[in-house]
This record gives sequence, structure tokens and C-alpha cells, in this order.
Amino acid sequence: MTQTILRLNHKGEGVVETGAPIPRVLPDEVVEDGRIVTPSTDRVAAPCRHYKSCGGCAMQHANDDFVADWKTDVIRLGLSARGIETDIRPILTSPTQSRRRATLHGRRTKKGAMVGFFGRGSDALIEVTDCKLLDPALIAAFPVLEELTIAAASRKSTVGLAVTLSENGLDIDIKDAKELQPQSILELSALVERHKLARLSWDGEAVATREPAIQTFGAAKISPPPGAFLQATAHGQTVLGDCVTEALGDAKQVVDMFAGCGTFTLPAAEKAEIWALEGEESLIAAMDAGWRMATGLKKVTSETRDLFRRPLLPQELRKTDAVIIDPPRAGAEAQSIELAQSNVKRIAAVSCNPITFARDAEILIKGGYKLDWVQPVDQFRWSSHVELAAQFTKA
Repeated sequence: MTQTILRLNHKGEGVVETGAPIPRVLPDEVVEDGRIVTPSTDRVAAPCRHYKSCGGCAMQHANDDFVADWKTDVIRLGLSARGIETDIRPILTSPTQSRRRATLHGRRTKKGAMVGFFGRGSDALIEVTDCKLLDPALIAAFPVLEELTIAAASRKSTVGLAVTLSENGLDIDIKDAKELQPQSILELSALVERHKLARLSWDGEAVATREPAIQTFGAAKISPPPGAFLQATAHGQTVLGDCVTEALGDAKQVVDMFAGCGTFTLPAAEKAEIWALEGEESLIAAMDAGWRMATGLKKVTSETRDLFRRPLLPQELRKTDAVIIDPPRAGAEAQSIELAQSNVKRIAAVSCNPITFARDAEILIKGGYKLDWVQPVDQFRWSSHVELAAQFTKA
């Protein structure tokens, strides 16, 4: 059966007149029984030799300009569906081999263990020793990840290996591991020393720490809890932070909502006093410790608060000049409803979901805000994922 690809959906899959979406095709291509009969001029040879089998990337078959335009259009279409038009800036894309965190998987084998990503649409494990996404330090860690898989996985199980590059070495959290036996802790501690890891955790509980797993946010250094959220690339953290700084302007009193462990809070504290709110107490504790150890920062008041269940009310924002809001993928509908009724002059928004961002932006605009600009950011190169930063102002 011959089909023509009409467009791509939000997952980067080809849409046809009838039938299921088709992966790894491009608009206007003609496909027959899974074979591309007429290729697009935007089609390129995938730079990674693992692309055909690995499920980690979805868009390596398209040239960089096409991917950049398509991701920008995902944001534009999400906004236009809500009747919103604004200045959408050129996308900023992280370099290849710059991913500083990733969740790999490991399985035991007859000869030892193997580590990699799941195959496309399957639970087959694909070794990715030439991955074009991961920082070389993560790829170099595959031997130690194999050792940890042998220690953590049962004969038939698969373990998750959440690996993050910190300033003092790798920070590794093993997920879905078998129960840790007391006698194993000494062996794991020796492994951490031997491989110069910063920290090793077992399902979120640190079992061996050689050095603090330090991350730098502005003038502050923090040691986040195991598995804490971190921007995927240093480039992404920098450009999103620059956008937040621009959107805050000269604000002196700032509220940071969904603050995490201080990615945007601590740099903003170089110029403004911050009230930082986050639902997870361990993240707040890490941020507070980092702030107290730093020099030259203004006051940061931190509070553990679930903004989904108990959003900040307009009266609580009376003395606030600007807000930073960086919610999870679900967005911040309840908080946006309250924020729309406030008199806060500036909002620096960060989002990892253009659809929920558009919904929340519509709420703010109906409350009197103007969406001044949107900056697309692509930290997840060759995936269908796109992030953004934005500035809202109220006269």
C-alpha cells in the first residue's frame, strides 16, 4: 500500500490519511509497505550507527534545519490553538555529546552484563557505545555500570541506571534494584573509590559517597539529593537561565515557583531577594544549604509547599515584583489562575511542555498579561521533546 506523509504529529511520527502514525519519515515522502519510495530533500543519513535499532532518538533522519523548524512549529501551533500570537525567537540547540544526565538500563548476561537504551518500540536492550547524545564521561562509565548491573540485577530483571555528571565525578542512582544486603555495602563503597564516583545510590538512598555530587547554580554550589531534577545539558541550563534573567528585568522581590533545588533561584539571588517554593523537602534543603554556603547572594527564603494543592494566592504576592515559574510537564493550571489575578508585573516562565504552557499562557493573558516573547530551547537533540522560556508582563 502506497501512502504519502501529510505532516508530523507532536511525537515526530508521520501522519497519513488512513492508518497508524509512521515513525522516522518526513512530510511529503511516499512510503510503501514500510519502505520509502520517494525521500524528502530534508532527509539525511543518521549520524549515529545505533539509530536504526536504538529508541533513544526519533529525528536523526532529518537535517538540523528541519528539526529546528519543526520543534518551533510545535510551540507555534500549541499557542495558535489558543488564539495566541507572539514573537518566537530562533531555537537554541544543545551541542552533540552534551547530555550530562541519562537513564540507561542494565541486564545480566551469561558472561557478565550489558548496558544501553531500549530498542525502538521494544524491550530489547541496545548497547550504545558510540552514542552521539551522551557526554563522553557517561559513555566511559559503561564498564562500571556493567559492574553495578551485576551487583543490582537479579537473573531476569532489568535495572535502571540514572547517571548524572557532577563536578566531583559521576552520581549514579540504581533503580528497581534487588534488595541490598549489608555485606554488599563495603563492596560497593570500594567500587565507588576504585572508579572515583562521587556518589552511589540504591533506589534513591545513598549507600556510598566519596565526594559531594556538586552542581553549580550561579555563585552557589549545591549537592542535590539522589535522582533530583537537573537540566539535561549545561548549555540548556545556561540559555534558560539567561532567559529568566532577561524576563526578571530589575526586579528586587522575586518568587520562584517549583524551584527545585535552585537552578534559577540561586542565580537570581545575585540581584534580588527570593522566596522559593518547592513541593519536595529534600530539594529545598539542598538549595538552602547551597545558599548558606555561598557568598554575595541576597536573602533566599525557602518553603516546602505543594503548589498544585495550595497555590500562592494574589494577596500573598502583593509585595512581589516578578515571578519565576517552571512547573513539571503537567503545567501549573491552578497556580496560573491565581497568578492571573495578581498585580505581579513580570513573569519568567520555563516549560517542558508546549501544550500545557499554551493552556497556562491563555489563563495569564485573560488575566491581563502580555506574552512578550518565547524562546525555544532544544536540550533533547533528535528527540520530539522541546522546551521553552518566555516573558509575560502586566502594565
